Amino acid sequence: MHDLTCMIKGCQTRVYAPAGTHSICREHFLAYLTWRRRKGPQMFMKYAGMTMEERDPLVAEWANTIRIEEAPTAPAPKS
Repeated sequence: MHDLTCMIKGCQTRVYAPAGTHSICREHFLAYLTWRRRKGPQMFMKYAGMTMEERDPLVAEWANTIRIEEAPTAPAPKS
């Protein structure tokens, strides 16, 4: 967990938990747990026995399901 911010693009929240060799914030960690739970109970048993490097492809698969919401831009100043 050497990263300072979440690995999800656009998220600047402080890290909370490891996600493979990367790290994620608390909100994304909870979303990741939910995603794994939906994959079935065998996912938890399989995941627990994996090394961090072996977890990376699963984390990448999950990260691809995250919808990136763009921050609203400020309106252009009226001249």
